[in-house]
Amino acid sequence: MWIDIHPRGAYVKAMFPSLFLSHGAPTLPFDDCPARDFLKSLGREVGRPDAILVASAHWDTSTPLVNAPPVNATIHDFRGFPEALYELTYPAPGDVHLAERTASLLGTAGLSAEIDRSRGLDHGAWVPLMLMYPDADIPVTQLSIQSGQGAHHHIALDPALVPLRDEGVLVIGSGSFTHNLRALDRSGDASAEPAWSIEFSDWIHEKLIARDDTALAQYRAHAPHAAIAQPSDDHFVPLHVAYGAGGREVRRLHKSATFGSLRMDAYAFG
Repeated sequence: MWIDIHPRGAYVKAMFPSLFLSHGAPTLPFDDCPARDFLKSLGREVGRPDAILVASAHWDTSTPLVNAPPVNATIHDFRGFPEALYELTYPAPGDVHLAERTASLLGTAGLSAEIDRSRGLDHGAWVPLMLMYPDADIPVTQLSIQSGQGAHHHIALDPALVPLRDEGVLVIGSGSFTHNLRALDRSGDASAEPAWSIEFSDWIHEKLIARDDTALAQYRAHAPHAAIAQPSDDHFVPLHVAYGAGGREVRRLHKSATFGSLRMDAYAFG
């Protein structure tokens, strides 16, 4: 992403927003739905970063880890899906420099982070990136979450990542705006979204727009139907990662639901 500064014609690199993306089911690359179409157009809208840092719901550790393999393996961390899904690969290069920079920034914020030099990309990372940047030629590093430490931990910690956005890095939190797998309608019919999903999502949207850190950190106590919408924190704290790493401006980029109640909302921060 480059901005031409006139009249001298000098070019400066623009700061990227941080993004929260709902990655949906692993089959999203094959599914004919609004969320897939949105992600396929998002890469062009955001522009091409020098590197990407993804905090995925599917790498959950007790302390922060960042990965840095030479080339990212494609982790098929799911079972029971069509064979074609297991043939998909996303061999994006790793980025040792970004991994070390991320670990250093987290260390400055008071939290030790270690580097895993062998782990690849789980589907929380490669599913949306495959749609956004299908050539798999942008270096990607993953950052683990610590869902056991809750939302407040991620909101408070992740301002440490803000400098990355001014260094050509796109910071992404990949999870799910609602994530109750037992409540999904897998019949294939266009099911109406249940009231609990709508009310929870509307409340979160209101607090995001207001930049209400306290409410977002304590969403389990105050958001309507929080226990139904998010039975655990793993798919929701990537939102707090993106929120904490972003600027004051909040924009909802996409709103839809699949399987009745699986909300696929996406946001940009900054």
